[in-house]
Amino acid sequence: MMGVSELIISTATLGVLFSLLAGQPLLIIGFSGPLLIFEEAFYKFCQTQGFDYLTGRVWIGFWLFFIVLVIVAAEGSFLVRYISPFTQEIFAFLISLIFIYETFSKLIKVFSEHPLLKSYPPPSSQNAVGFVNLSQEMGLLNAPVLNQPNTALLSLVLMLGTFFVAYFLRKFRNSRFLGGKARRVIGDFGIPISILLSVIVDYYIPNTYTKKLNVPSGFSVTSPDKRGWFISPFGDKEPFPAWMMGASVIPALLVFILIFMETQITSLIVCKRERRLVKGSGFHLDLLLIVFLGALCPLFGLPWLTAATVRSVTHVNALTVMSKATAPGEKPMIQEVKEQRVTGMLVALLVGMSIVMTDVLRTIPLAVLFGIFLYMGVTSLTGIQLYERIMLMVTPAKHHPDHIYVTKVKTWRMNLFTLIQLGCIVLLWVVKSTVASLAFPFILIMTVPLRRLILTRIFEERELKALDSEEDSPNFDEDGRDEYNELHMNV
Repeated sequence: MMGVSELIISTATLGVLFSLLAGQPLLIIGFSGPLLIFEEAFYKFCQTQGFDYLTGRVWIGFWLFFIVLVIVAAEGSFLVRYISPFTQEIFAFLISLIFIYETFSKLIKVFSEHPLLKSYPPPSSQNAVGFVNLSQEMGLLNAPVLNQPNTALLSLVLMLGTFFVAYFLRKFRNSRFLGGKARRVIGDFGIPISILLSVIVDYYIPNTYTKKLNVPSGFSVTSPDKRGWFISPFGDKEPFPAWMMGASVIPALLVFILIFMETQITSLIVCKRERRLVKGSGFHLDLLLIVFLGALCPLFGLPWLTAATVRSVTHVNALTVMSKATAPGEKPMIQEVKEQRVTGMLVALLVGMSIVMTDVLRTIPLAVLFGIFLYMGVTSLTGIQLYERIMLMVTPAKHHPDHIYVTKVKTWRMNLFTLIQLGCIVLLWVVKSTVASLAFPFILIMTVPLRRLILTRIFEERELKALDSEEDSPNFDEDGRDEYNELHMNV
């Protein structure tokens, strides 16, 4: 129903409008993992109940507009202060696990469709690549191609190759090779470089079939046989149930929870005191703008967007000017951040320009995207304190680092706190994997009262301050800065 073209158009259009109208234009908006989880859950729900998925999203959009008006009028953005790192870490860790799990589940599907056999049946008329090209010319973009030799192995190589190249280039930024600016440029463009190299490798192995990214030409919708560019609120093929129009307030509330959490937490990270921003934040205006634009998106079959944490922090860091004259051993200090609206708008426009590069996008194998998903999942773990504490559970105490949550809290108490978080993650995973997956945002937000009401009876205040506090001042070193290490949230 929605694919690459809808995401590109939504990101470009909303990105330009947000950069022009936002209270904090340093934020970069985009699609996120939590919203993807909800979209999949709501789609399965509509399929099971016989409702039209796109029409249901329209009514969710109407209710989103009403909900955000109430919250902003009541200055409800202050509620973000109750979302502690306890909840943020659970959220981020779960999304990282989902990225990693989905990567290998898709790879397993490739191996099941193209198993490793001792011998393969010879093609009847032409090879697999020729068959695929002919199918695409005839408009059969989804024509199945099965049991192709070497497809699974090449997909594995492309996935791992993309992952390791991107990961190596990210680490290269903190190495001692080349100059600081050169390392930073190479590190920042690590993902595009890894994709380019993998596409070149695939191009020079033409006799082995690999499934490519399916992108419609121009401004066409992904499924033109099922929908157009305008979605009727009353249903296209059959009337949408009247009671479901009102009941859509429930999934709308769940979508709002996800957008609220990601947008406001990202705003807090971007507007940290250490950054010395001259212009203040716009918590209420930005939330109103993102949700209002998101409420209009379903009318055109476009996905909802939210503030993208890693992309926003990367954007701010790129605009940060550091002090140069520092004493030996002293960390560079922030002099200023170039606060403006131009770069955010240019990013959105460049994303929109990719809609005319469909021929290039169609050369990207899906296995390359699997590698990027794996990279996103693995790298997102590095900035999560929960992941560090999980590693400490299997590390001898004498090798524990000198962190405040290690020195101020007994080891068994630290492990108990970690196990409680892992229990929440298991519960969220179970909910996500069942028919109750729509309740995922609600179960997630329930970790807030769990932290505020129950954990305060189990742990002492000094222990919670050590285990559930924000990290120390982030590392703004000009050469070794890593956005993932600044975040409790991930992509």
